[in-house]
Amino acid sequence: MVTYYDDRLVRVTSTAVTVEGRVYPMAEISEIWHQHGTLSWRVLAGRGAIGAAMVAPLAAAVIGVAVALWLDRSTTVTIAIIGASVLVGLAVGPVADFLFEYLDRSYARGSRQREVWIRWRDRPVQLLRTPDALRFGQIYRAVQRALETSPPIPPRRR
Repeated sequence: MVTYYDDRLVRVTSTAVTVEGRVYPMAEISEIWHQHGTLSWRVLAGRGAIGAAMVAPLAAAVIGVAVALWLDRSTTVTIAIIGASVLVGLAVGPVADFLFEYLDRSYARGSRQREVWIRWRDRPVQLLRTPDALRFGQIYRAVQRALETSPPIPPRRR
């Protein structure tokens, strides 16, 4: 027996797919397909907020430099304002690493619900529904590989 995927809720082996305690023998599965739900605007808005959070310190620095030059104050005041603006702009560095990590995880999780379906005993059965794009892809491909290596279903007698 070969294990293609295994986590706390789903296990895909060369002999069966087990999802939350329900067992579907490979010999009884004839087809696999997937469906995608609609986009989650909440996830997309969160990604936009992350982008804005990364751009805001840089924009503030550029505005600070422009204001310092526009005010036409003494050289000391102008240098102080430009220095403070540059420090604000440099603050984006450490923050950006954290935000890029969060953004990367957001893309891995996905922005829509994904479903894995199988034809089991000539009936469509939803195996899994998840917003996690990475997990969805791993499970879907594991079931595909298991089906490719399992013996074909014998024809039904009528």
